[in-house]
Amino acid sequence: MNVYDSEQISKGLKLLQYKMTLSPEMADLIIVNTCAIREKAEQKVFSFLGRLARLKRKKPDLILGVGGCVAQQEGLNMLERVPYLDLVFGTHAISRLPGMIERIEAKKCRIVDVEMPEGIDESVFSVDTDDRDRVTSFVTIMQGCDNYCTYCVVPFVRGREASRSPEKIVGEIRSLVESGIKEVTLLGQNVNSFGKKEGLCSFPELLSLINEIDGLLRIRFTTSHPKDLSDDLIYAFKNLDKLCSHIHLPVQSGSDRVLKRMNRKYSRDYYLAKVDKLRNICPEIAITSDFIVGFPGETEDDFNETIDLINTLQYDDIFAFKYSDRPNVPSALFRHKISEQEKKDRLIELLKSQEYYTKKRNEVLVGSTQPILVEGLSKRQLKTEENSENIQWTGRTSTNKIVNFIPNNDTSFHGGNFSGRIINVRIEKALSHSLQGDTNL
Repeated sequence: MNVYDSEQISKGLKLLQYKMTLSPEMADLIIVNTCAIREKAEQKVFSFLGRLARLKRKKPDLILGVGGCVAQQEGLNMLERVPYLDLVFGTHAISRLPGMIERIEAKKCRIVDVEMPEGIDESVFSVDTDDRDRVTSFVTIMQGCDNYCTYCVVPFVRGREASRSPEKIVGEIRSLVESGIKEVTLLGQNVNSFGKKEGLCSFPELLSLINEIDGLLRIRFTTSHPKDLSDDLIYAFKNLDKLCSHIHLPVQSGSDRVLKRMNRKYSRDYYLAKVDKLRNICPEIAITSDFIVGFPGETEDDFNETIDLINTLQYDDIFAFKYSDRPNVPSALFRHKISEQEKKDRLIELLKSQEYYTKKRNEVLVGSTQPILVEGLSKRQLKTEENSENIQWTGRTSTNKIVNFIPNNDTSFHGGNFSGRIINVRIEKALSHSLQGDTNL
C-alpha cells in the first residue's frame, strides 16, 4: 500500500515539474513515506530524518516532508520533534500535497495536514501513462479498516473502511492496460469485505468484471481477512482464468486463546476449514500467511500451537514479526508482556520451522514447466554487465514464486524483450526463496 501511495505522490509532484533524482544530495524536495504498523518501522523513520539534518543545513532551501502512517499518527508532534521538517501530511492528504508544496515554496512556511475525511477521494487515483517500463501495477480498491484487531494501528492512521466504485476501479485498470500493464494487484486492508458497507458489488463480482478486461493477463490481490473469506471467492480461483493461484491469508496465531485476545473473530478450526476448502477447489493454490509472536500473555503452549499450525498447513511462505506496542491500540494496555529475548527466540524458531516447508514447496516444482509472466531483467543481471547472450530475466509463476532464467538460444524471442510476455520455463533448481529455470523445453 505504501508503494502505491508513493507512486501517487510522485504523480502529483510531476504536475509541479519535479522529477526523480538519483540521490538525496541532488534533491530540492525529499518526501519520506512512512509505516507505523510496527515500532521498528517507526524508529527507522526518525533515524533516517536524523541523517537528513546535515543535508538540510547544507541546503536550507531543501523542502523536507513526511507522509504516511507515522505522519498521520504524530501530526504536529513531528514538527516539534524535528525542527528542520517543513511538511507533515497524513494518509488522506496525498491529493492535497501539490498545493502544500506550492505554499511552502512561496511562503517558506511549515505545514501539518492530517485531516481524514470520510469516504474515498477519487482524485488520488490516477494513471501515469508516461511510465511504460512496468509490467505489473498496484490498484487500491478500498481504504481503511473496520476490524479493530487489538494490536493494530491501521484504523487509527488509515481511517474507517471505504470502498471505491467498481466502475472507477475497472476504468483505472483499463487505462493501465492501455499503457502496457499486464498484471494488477488489488489492494485493500480486507478485500473480502469490499463493497459491503456501500451496497456495491461483492469482491468476487469485482474480480469477474476485471477478469473480462482485454489485454490484462493476470490478477492478484491482498490482503484477505479469514473471517470474511466467502465460498464465492474460493470458487473464483477455479472459475476465473486470470486470477492467480495464490492467496495471502494472515492467521497471526495458532492458538484460539490468543486469537480471541487479538479480536480476530475466527477460531483455529474455522481457519483450517477455509484452507482445506481452498486446496480442494484449487489444488495448485499457494497459501502464504502472517504471524505475530510474543503477543501479550502468549504462553509457551500458545506458541507451540502456532508451530503446530505451520507444521499442519505447510505454507508456501510466511511473514512473521515480533509483537510491539503501538499507540492507541488496546493491546498496549494488556498485562503479561513477553520479554524481547523470548520474542526473539520464538521468532527464530517459527521462521526456522517454516523455512523447511518453503524450500520443500519450491523443490516440488523442479522438473515441471511453469508459465511465467516476465517482469524484466533479474536483480543479478541489473547489477552486472554479462554477455548479452547470457542475459538473465525474472518473472513469477501464477503461485507467486520468483523464477530467474536465461533464455535458450533456440527460443523465438532470443535477443528481444521478454517483458510482459507469458512464456513457459522449465524449473531446473529450487532455492530458499526463488527458482531457476530455462526455456529449453
